[in-house]
Amino acid sequence: MMLVTPALIPQPQQCTVLDRPPFTLTADTALHAPPALAHAAEQLAARLRFATGWKFPVLAAAADHTPSPAAIVFVASAHIAHPEGYSLRVTSEGALITAAADAGAFYAAQTLLQLFPPAVFDSAPRPDLAWTAPAIEISDAPRFRWRGVMVDSARFFQPIAALKKFVDVLSQHKFNVFHWHLVDDQGWRIEIKKYPQLTAVGSQRRETVRGHSALNLGGDNAPVAGFYTQEEIRDFVAYAAARHIHVLPEIEMPGHAQAAVASYPELGLLAQPRDVSCTWGIHETLFNTKPATFAFLQDVLTEVIALFPFEYLHIGGDEAVKKQWQDDPATQAHLKSLGLPDEEHLQSWFIQQIETFLAARGRKLVGWDEILEGGLAKTATVMSWRGTEGAIAAARHGNDAIMCPNPFVYFDHYQTDTPGTEPLGIGGNSPLAKVHGYEPIPAELSAAQARSIIGVQGQLWTEYIPTSARLEFMAFPRACALAEVAWSEKSRPDFAHFLARLCTHLRRLDVQDVRYRAPLEYVRA
Repeated sequence: MMLVTPALIPQPQQCTVLDRPPFTLTADTALHAPPALAHAAEQLAARLRFATGWKFPVLAAAADHTPSPAAIVFVASAHIAHPEGYSLRVTSEGALITAAADAGAFYAAQTLLQLFPPAVFDSAPRPDLAWTAPAIEISDAPRFRWRGVMVDSARFFQPIAALKKFVDVLSQHKFNVFHWHLVDDQGWRIEIKKYPQLTAVGSQRRETVRGHSALNLGGDNAPVAGFYTQEEIRDFVAYAAARHIHVLPEIEMPGHAQAAVASYPELGLLAQPRDVSCTWGIHETLFNTKPATFAFLQDVLTEVIALFPFEYLHIGGDEAVKKQWQDDPATQAHLKSLGLPDEEHLQSWFIQQIETFLAARGRKLVGWDEILEGGLAKTATVMSWRGTEGAIAAARHGNDAIMCPNPFVYFDHYQTDTPGTEPLGIGGNSPLAKVHGYEPIPAELSAAQARSIIGVQGQLWTEYIPTSARLEFMAFPRACALAEVAWSEKSRPDFAHFLARLCTHLRRLDVQDVRYRAPLEYVRA
């Protein structure tokens, strides 16, 4: 019998196909799990029920772990060292999942699902299909503890249902962070009860630029509006958490503040405040540094903290053009009173005030790599987006860093060097092969410094991604490649091997109605 390596994405750390008969699900198959892993077992059972129409009861694990034949058995074991790690053994007698914690059991279940036909991800029952999985042994754990994708909801608003679908697919790829960019110059999307104008005014813009902003084609006269209520956010956060995905909120400061300042002009520095922006690019609008503005930001963050239990909170910190601070006499007097040499150090001081506030409430500050300028906050985590230099500097400083470099993991970029064959994008070229070939650990770092690189993340800035369908198209299959970068070892199989597995993997996206860009140029080659 010829043994065929299954099309698993991301590639497990160790995977051995066994020369034994496959495992076949039937209407009598049951799941057995101890209380510690019952949640993962229930989630697997729910997916199998959708796909087959069969019952798949989840029963208490037998003391000797010897349930009836053809069962799926979960075993809790401290011998699995990593909390997200697992082992999986599949034979004709059934499937055995061993994990130390529910997260590992959940990821084992995602791997097991990929061993069945792609229709296992369908929402319609298919009891007529042969539900077989090959005999196999897998031992697996993630390379990085931060495996993320960022979605920008500030530029264009995505319905919660669409984001839940997106999270479903991310979880199948073993991502564990959904970075939610909620506010920017072009929109404020999170309800803050103490400041209702943020959504009454800040969540609406009168139009959007037509075509690419560099062409100056004017506006489209189509209003854009929408925000997430706190009830919707709590529901979404719980939904993601059930799939072992943390939701990281981003509340921009001191720049990217135009929607907030349009809502409350006293937070800014202009005699005549500007409306919520209808154009893309870097804006000059900054928060001022008055005590009342810090009180506002602390009030906002207090409500944000109550909605998001994740230990990290992102404060932006990027692209804060300092012209308004330079031109404002009160800000200059404040800078001098603090004994600071320039506006870069004033931004560092600004961020350190927020860091102190967050730390007192059990939260860790995350910012884009501009937070290095003027001095890095002591406990801040740096997202390195302008290449790798920010991560290198942070790691040498002793701070954690997450690799998000343009262009390797910027999914708003084109997916080929012929943009005329693609939907309109912001520019750049980040094809599938470039994403899969990306190595997150900079060669300049020592082994000790490299431990500060805690993960990798893909970015979906939505200036040119106006719909949820386009979001999926730009994310997949590049997110599939990133999942392998984040989970699998540096010595993972090459791109050709990944592409061969992807041909089957795309059928899994098909049955979920996930839109993606077919990698035809690689297949034809």
